[in-house]
Amino acid sequence: MTSKPKPQAETPLLDAETLAKLYADIAEKSSELLSKFMARSSGGAPAFNDELGIAKAFYEAWQHMLANPRRIAEMQMKLWQDYTALWQGSMLKMFGQEAPPVVQPDKSDRRFRDEDWENNFVFDYVKQAYLIAARHFHQSLGGVEGLDEKTAKKVDFYTRQYVDALAPTNFLLTNPEALRETVNTGGQNLVKGLHNLLEDLAQGEGGQLRVRMTDTNAFRLGENIAASKGKVVFQNDIMQLIQYAPLTEKVHATPLLIIPPWINKYYILDLRENNSFVRWVVEQGHTVFVVSWVNPDGRLAHKSFDDYLIEGSLAALDVIEDITGEKQANVIGYCLGGTLLACTLAWLTAKKQQRIRSATFFVSMIDFERPGELEVFIDEQQVSALEKKMEERGYLEGSEMATTFNMLRANDLIWSFVVNNYLLGRDPFPFDLLYWNGDSTRMPAAMHSFYLRNMYLKNRLREPGGITLAGVPIDVTAIKTPAYFISTAEDHIAPWQSTYAGAQLLRGPVRFVLGGSGHIAGIINPPAANKYCYWTNDKLPVQAADWLAGAEQHPGSWWTDWSRWVAGHAGQQVAARQPGSKRYPALEDAPGSYVRQRIA
Repeated sequence: MTSKPKPQAETPLLDAETLAKLYADIAEKSSELLSKFMARSSGGAPAFNDELGIAKAFYEAWQHMLANPRRIAEMQMKLWQDYTALWQGSMLKMFGQEAPPVVQPDKSDRRFRDEDWENNFVFDYVKQAYLIAARHFHQSLGGVEGLDEKTAKKVDFYTRQYVDALAPTNFLLTNPEALRETVNTGGQNLVKGLHNLLEDLAQGEGGQLRVRMTDTNAFRLGENIAASKGKVVFQNDIMQLIQYAPLTEKVHATPLLIIPPWINKYYILDLRENNSFVRWVVEQGHTVFVVSWVNPDGRLAHKSFDDYLIEGSLAALDVIEDITGEKQANVIGYCLGGTLLACTLAWLTAKKQQRIRSATFFVSMIDFERPGELEVFIDEQQVSALEKKMEERGYLEGSEMATTFNMLRANDLIWSFVVNNYLLGRDPFPFDLLYWNGDSTRMPAAMHSFYLRNMYLKNRLREPGGITLAGVPIDVTAIKTPAYFISTAEDHIAPWQSTYAGAQLLRGPVRFVLGGSGHIAGIINPPAANKYCYWTNDKLPVQAADWLAGAEQHPGSWWTDWSRWVAGHAGQQVAARQPGSKRYPALEDAPGSYVRQRIA
């Protein structure tokens, strides 16, 4: 039985002048892209190269699957049974009778929110047919027995990518919302969608498609994003150090240094006033310093992990001591910045220097044995291929890393924007977090190769003396500094069970807290938003599952819990400090020039 869809607000039709301009733009962009394509093609088509090892992994999977004909027969029978049940249920619905669904999308799956997926029996049939096929295909290839663990994970991951790409929501004729929009606008949504597609192709490098996720013209650094008041008080080849202006008359004596990842730009911690972690911490009475990493080009190809230690975290501590007069600082490391923080603590411990009073790790891994879904992209074959590319350019292109992260949540970060931009013909909505997500950064070849090989491939950081930095063998198991670990329950980049394993390596007092949501949203969660929740457990059992079983759940943001913890390491109250000193005068206003270096 079909039901009438709710009345839709008609999209205003474009006037003749605007439509003519749109067609002219399409023609111009098409001509430019075709010329570029022909120029590239004249050099000859490149030979097939399975750098990621995908073809090899699927070949092994098919071999193992075909070696078990009984399992193939069982899967085919289950598939036939499900489709028979779907056909019977659809026939009952067509004649106005109720029929329970054979399969339902996951509650977190937002692709099928439109009412027609439920109420219109044709689209309901298409939806269930897809979900049945997706489930069986994924179970068939993703659950092949006999594969080694790495190959099995690779097959599972790329099978999911294939299944997601073929969702009926991604195609005009099987997307009810896109069909309605086409009728309402007389097809102008498709014209606008073609224009958007050509624009995104023109923005991509080498003819690659870079799907826009937000309106990049809606944000201006230093004005409505990354706008907390402060000064750049130091800079070298790889970073600028920002000191923020106080917002209280008194501040804690011990300054606070934040080390963000250099995979992305620091202002994820300073988006807008109402969700800026930087501003909130300044309001709590801390003297806050933030590292803003350079966006490197080929000239910095030689910069190593040693350099990020010496010219990054250690240089920042030197400047902070001069400006504040305090020999110690509380330090936060976010993601890769947290891995650097662990290395810095171990290096200082080996040198018998106590320069960090407390350490906070935002979704940071120290033990890389279980790195989550990123493991799919990291093996000897892929790292070697990546190193070859980096040797040619001197760096890893930021867009390549961004694509990798987006693939971990392809339906939310790729296909939803394909539908919005190209099928519905709409411009992306202004969203600060997605603006930041698209502002990617490069990584120097020497540093990134060291990081991938020593952390991910060989997991040497957890081994005493396994890594030597600046001539010093380091040992994270010797660290006695009080530490606070905040991880998130839905993190695909740094799974909380892995960050928990890293917390177990330290010898000092450790507080481990688990927040809701994922790698970004779970961290950028101001108390005023009253979102998600967090779990605490004063004990630190060996197994992560045991920790969670004994944890207490709290509503809202973990920021308040951390604030109470860090205050215990922040010292007495002193007069607020203005940015800079005689030796380190202000160089320019925050957010500084390094953060403005964008990738074209």
